[in-house]
Amino acid sequence: MFAGLAVLFWSTVATAFKIALREYDFIQLIFYCSAVTVVLLFIVLILQKKTGLLLQQTQRQWLNSAFMGAFNPLLYYLVLFKAYSLLPAQVAQPVNMIWPVTLALLSVPLLKQKISWFNFLALIVSFTGVIFIASQGGTEGFKKTHPLGLVLAVGSSVLWSLYWILNVLDRRDEVVKLFLNFAFGLIFLAPVVYFFSDFEIHPGTSLWAVIYVGIFEVGITYVFWMKAMNLSTNNAKIGNLVFFAPFLSLVFIHFILKETIYITTFIGLIFIVGGVLLQQPGKRKTGEE
Repeated sequence: MFAGLAVLFWSTVATAFKIALREYDFIQLIFYCSAVTVVLLFIVLILQKKTGLLLQQTQRQWLNSAFMGAFNPLLYYLVLFKAYSLLPAQVAQPVNMIWPVTLALLSVPLLKQKISWFNFLALIVSFTGVIFIASQGGTEGFKKTHPLGLVLAVGSSVLWSLYWILNVLDRRDEVVKLFLNFAFGLIFLAPVVYFFSDFEIHPGTSLWAVIYVGIFEVGITYVFWMKAMNLSTNNAKIGNLVFFAPFLSLVFIHFILKETIYITTFIGLIFIVGGVLLQQPGKRKTGEE
């Protein structure tokens, strides 16, 4: 149930991103979403009676949270939301899905893990999917795909992979880490908004979309996912549910955003998911967990 709720909410956020970006620029969006996330996670800490852990942080842990906050939400979401502002949701969302493949490759130099030829093959398969998605229905569709937006969407997957590698090395409580990361990120985002945007708030549908993203992109959905992993006796099966999210997301994108979903989007998404799944036999073969 918890995993299903997490997948359902994650499948809706791409649509919410685009609705929020109708009246907010990408800088405002990440700032206000981060503010909502910080408030929500603090409430979760209170409910879980973990606020005392905030006072037990060492100087090194505070510095680590500051660094991670600069990485995510500051850098990662600025890149991701800028990509969404330049691309249709059906392009930006699936391309961001290649992060498990880039994660496997980056784990080699950073976590000293082994790699097999499956991982390289998976990368080729996934990027073939990116080409299909960028075509937006055919070769003429490449002209409609913003080059910078596509680069940023791919780059966001690399940044997300790096974030999770760094997150693995930090053994603190997950909710405490996430709260402190976003709290520092919010502090860092304030001057970015001041110098490059403004603090205006536009009441209406876009504001509700901002609040929705703050709650369901990271906040409560992340807690649901961790709860599912803790309750599950087979995390691999739970993890595979994530692959339903991008396909379900296309349904929301079509019916709510009224985007015409191209057959090449489905083909590309199948390639991307196939690439992600393809690397898993390689992990088992090399003995990776």
